[in-house]
Amino acid sequence: MAVTRRQVLSGAGLLAGAAAVSPSGFGGEIVREGRLHSHPGMISLRDAQRIAAETMSLEAWEFIHSGAADETTVRWNEEAFQAIALRQRALLEVTPLDTRVTLLGRERPHPILISPTATHGLVHADAEIATARGAAAAGSTLVVSTFSTKPLEEIAKAAGGPLWHATYVMKDRGVTRELLGRVKASGYEAVCIPIDSPVVGARDREHRTYRFKDKTPVTLAEYPANYWRFPTTWKDIDWVRGATDLPVVLKGILDPEDADRAVRAGASAVFVSNHGGRNLDTLPATIDVLPEIAAAVAGRVPVLLDGGIRRGTDVMKALALGATAVLIGRPSLYGLAAGGAGGVAAVINILRNELEMAMALTGRATISSLDGSLIRAPRRPK
Repeated sequence: MAVTRRQVLSGAGLLAGAAAVSPSGFGGEIVREGRLHSHPGMISLRDAQRIAAETMSLEAWEFIHSGAADETTVRWNEEAFQAIALRQRALLEVTPLDTRVTLLGRERPHPILISPTATHGLVHADAEIATARGAAAAGSTLVVSTFSTKPLEEIAKAAGGPLWHATYVMKDRGVTRELLGRVKASGYEAVCIPIDSPVVGARDREHRTYRFKDKTPVTLAEYPANYWRFPTTWKDIDWVRGATDLPVVLKGILDPEDADRAVRAGASAVFVSNHGGRNLDTLPATIDVLPEIAAAVAGRVPVLLDGGIRRGTDVMKALALGATAVLIGRPSLYGLAAGGAGGVAAVINILRNELEMAMALTGRATISSLDGSLIRAPRRPK
């Protein structure tokens, strides 16, 4: 029977809070530990993206979905995962499956978090409040952007689960110190410092529709490198560590020397990210640089990764190649647009379910058993 768009959107909003029952198989609608694994309309993250494209305004879609310049890095982020072949093993004990990880002192039911993205109010009236609630319902953590639609205090009060805050370092130290104080007072568990945006990149599609009404490309003369929140340097990281006692995560690491220096500078975690391909085009895919960064960190702190994750197999590949946990950006916004908090929870739960299936099919019962032996030689598509 055909499913209408209205039914799809309505169903997406009913995902959170499903009653827990014992699973009877892999077909149909299976709910385990409150997780709805399959439902009409949103079987995969691609479905969430499709529904979001039908729901968002053109301005919101171009802001969220687009990347920098020719969007080469955006494509590479996904293609690089697809080019990695997995090694399957059979007849191994894989029950019970255990996806728990410990990150920055908190045990989590799975290793999937939500990256910081700005202005969720572009796609849903409840904005970051809905995203945070969806994350909590799915056992995840939202990293709230400095440029959130809702005040960070309101998000924290409504979230129902752990939060981190992505805190840009302002040139006005007083403003930054006040922001860090608000983050601490509101119960956020970590500060994530984005370090990969000394200027905004050539975001052609965004400039035509959302940011710049005159539709002319931005220039450094109009948006200089010494803008009010830029640039961030290693001296600023030292200052941040003295201004807060929360764990400090550095987001935007793509070079092993920077990763090593981040650890020596006191970072509590290293976050491998190319800003979703939104700033400097032709940067490498994050999964391609992950192994050398993990080697440089050498287990001293957790390694996080975002960029291009669309399947549970992508999550597993990142963990096998050295990540402690992964984060998603655009897919969480697709879920938010498709179904509010329930849509966000669905996106996380779909990824977790796909991760569990991939673990079972490769003979790995725990997150700690995911290592380089899972990966065959990279296979680039013709």
